[in-house]
Amino acid sequence: MSTTGPANTRRQQIIEIIRQRGLLRLPEPVVLASGELSRDFIDGKAALSRGEDLRLACEVILENVGDLEFDAVGGLTMGADQFSHVIAVLSGAQWFVVRKEPKGRGTNKLVEGGKVGEGWRVLLVDDVVTTGGSIQKAHDAIVGLGATVVAAATFVDRGDVAAQYFRERDIPYAPVVTYRDLGIEPVGGGLVRT
Repeated sequence: MSTTGPANTRRQQIIEIIRQRGLLRLPEPVVLASGELSRDFIDGKAALSRGEDLRLACEVILENVGDLEFDAVGGLTMGADQFSHVIAVLSGAQWFVVRKEPKGRGTNKLVEGGKVGEGWRVLLVDDVVTTGGSIQKAHDAIVGLGATVVAAATFVDRGDVAAQYFRERDIPYAPVVTYRDLGIEPVGGGLVRT
């Protein structure tokens, strides 16, 4: 991605949105969903609760993946839901969500929405990743259905673990914002200092 021009300006807007409405600096470390500790808490859902901000983030995600073609977009619920829905509208792709576990009744599916399967090209999305456990679970579920993950994109990456996971699988990985952009300590893989 270019570091000058409109795309960089849009990224800067997103960084400011996170700083104003999503980044909390706490006096004591808290436990994150990954099990890691951090004094910096990023609430991606609060940061993007305004429709115009969510649209901007989704447009930047699409810019980051470039001309990559995909049939469906989604990831693990709840972190991926808002992105999968808006990106589906913007791109014309289908959306899906991966449940944390099968519903246990009805069709008992793990993946809801688009009928992702053999031959489908998928863009995985997530909101805030630390170790990438949620997006990795979504990856495994989608690959298990026979689809191909053509790229993964996240709103905020708090560390370097998810990037390494996708690099090892030759899958392009594009976070919109990283811990470096926010000036916070990296988290993941035991990197945080308490």
